[in-house]
Amino acid sequence: MANRRVPVDFDISDGLCFGCGQNNPIGLKLNFSRDGETARAEFTPAKFYQGWPNILHGGVIASLLDEAMGWAVRFCGLNCVTARMEVNFRRPILVNDSLVVTGTVAKNNGKFVETEAKISLPDGTLMAEGTAIYMAVAGSDRSRKGKS
Repeated sequence: MANRRVPVDFDISDGLCFGCGQNNPIGLKLNFSRDGETARAEFTPAKFYQGWPNILHGGVIASLLDEAMGWAVRFCGLNCVTARMEVNFRRPILVNDSLVVTGTVAKNNGKFVETEAKISLPDGTLMAEGTAIYMAVAGSDRSRKGKS
């Protein structure tokens, strides 16, 4: 199979991103803010994001972590895509739990960016965590903002 090059459009102004798009009717509608070196959002999952009854689906948990790490990279001004990700589920997350989702950049060598993310309850109880490697793509620099 030949290498497949896919152009990546980092313009998210249409608001349709599954994680942060405010115009996506089935999306998570996350709103990340920068808190020092950390990307931070609050999220309360509804029942339609469940896997087992009343338990947040693991894929949604992974999406929350990926989005947090992607925004941490975005806040560094880089255009990157997720290259590899690992998730550790610590405790079951219930639908309607209030969650705090955070992501940080741990290391950046210009081509690859190592990131970390956590999902916690407001009291600090760790529910899930993840790490990822993001790969910088053409046009990435500190003056332009990118997305995972």
